Amino acid sequence: MGLSSAAAAANSTQMKVVTGVAGYVLEDVPHLSDYIENLPTYPNPLRSHPAYAVVKQYFVNMDDTVPQKVVVHKDGPRGTHFRRGGARQQVYFESDEVHACIVTCGGLCPGLNTVIREIVCGLYHMYGVTKILGIDGGYRGFYSKNTITLNPKVVNDIHKRGGTILGTSRGGHDTLKIVDSIQDRGINQVYIIGGDGTQKGAAVIYEEIRRRGLKVAVAGIPKTIDNDIPVIDKSFGFDTAVEEAQRAINAAHVEAESVENGIGVVKLMGRYSGFIAMHATLASRDVDCCLIPESPFYLEGNGGLYEFIEKRLKENGHMVIVIAEGAGQDLVTESLQMSQQDASGNKLLQDVGLWISHKIKDHFARQQKMAITLKYIDPTYMIRAIPSNASDNVYCTLLAQSAVHGAMAGFTGFTVGLVNTRHTYIPFNRVIERQNKVVITDRMWARLLSSTNQPSFLSTKNVAYATEEEEPPTQSSEGGNCNDSKTAVVAENADLHGEPEMGSWQWY
Repeated sequence: MGLSSAAAAANSTQMKVVTGVAGYVLEDVPHLSDYIENLPTYPNPLRSHPAYAVVKQYFVNMDDTVPQKVVVHKDGPRGTHFRRGGARQQVYFESDEVHACIVTCGGLCPGLNTVIREIVCGLYHMYGVTKILGIDGGYRGFYSKNTITLNPKVVNDIHKRGGTILGTSRGGHDTLKIVDSIQDRGINQVYIIGGDGTQKGAAVIYEEIRRRGLKVAVAGIPKTIDNDIPVIDKSFGFDTAVEEAQRAINAAHVEAESVENGIGVVKLMGRYSGFIAMHATLASRDVDCCLIPESPFYLEGNGGLYEFIEKRLKENGHMVIVIAEGAGQDLVTESLQMSQQDASGNKLLQDVGLWISHKIKDHFARQQKMAITLKYIDPTYMIRAIPSNASDNVYCTLLAQSAVHGAMAGFTGFTVGLVNTRHTYIPFNRVIERQNKVVITDRMWARLLSSTNQPSFLSTKNVAYATEEEEPPTQSSEGGNCNDSKTAVVAENADLHGEPEMGSWQWY
């Protein structure tokens, strides 16, 4: 398989691979019974729950799986599948033996409080669990801070507030201290809410718990406002972020069109992935240019950004630029020559919005062809701090309940998420192996270029590299999982505006 024996051993504890006929592959999650023998099982309390007793087929069949790709060829393999999420007929914990804890890590995101609330209410109301702790201040809270006792009354209206009532932090991951704390407190279900870095930490915690042979279920709920976690359709908080970004874009548009040669620049979140910027641009229809980390751009010369700005101002008298925070970082750091990381290991980004605003102002001041008025809006922390909208509230509820069902059924070392609109349990190693990014040879990015009528800024070399990068099956920008974006055909010597040496797009 091309893996070292050590890596193979690690993978074998994080993921069980089951093969079947016609190229069927199940990438299954670990279970407590994999390393603890003769575990007793109990009837699921939901069997006698008045709310669920009338629901037909509420319990998930143990053989139910969800395909990663829904688009297949008639003669092709059935492909990769994941364990379907949901309640099982039998559980591996009695209600009064469960001692659960919840921790939130990393940056803020709309919906955190909703997930906390629904884990607590799911455990309490569906399974009769009363011992639930909140870990204060992220991973380091396991060993350096007090815990918070959680019950439905405490969390009743927290979904109406932004942020997290448990507090959060970056870094502070000391595996041995964390697992010691879990063991000393008698905790046997751990719910970890966070992004890819947090899920990496959760995977290490699971490995140490397994090494010690503890009956502790570890469940992850993926949180990233950037939507950069692979495999899953989307992460919670993303819809809210795109919706709230409209307010900033609308404000920039009003400012820009109210003056002669007005330019509105809006910086949105997107450290490595430009999903928020792309979807906000498509939703707005007021944006003239969208710049994301996955699509390089340049300022000077034929077909550059300056030329496009001048062209659009002559045509419309105003324009709006949306830029993701991770876009153009290579251009910014060329002069600043700074490379630092935060406590989570993420690269500290320079303020590309402020940088590009100054560059545009300086360019037009030097040219003296037209006077411009530029307004820069950065709504980043305003978006992170708001409560989730109705759509995300529903999604957070389903994710939380799915995690609770999985832990009670004895599954461990898994992350919950939607795959092709179905709730699934995904092995940790699948969601931490890479980041989900916008595929610039995908139909969704082509739709954006068609909407804004901006140049692609890409050479044929850029497109060829992007095509090579997308080799593994991944999410499409439309939310599904696909690998068919090689239908993009690159013309060697012309871009969308006909300038030489730039790539153009054709779509079948």
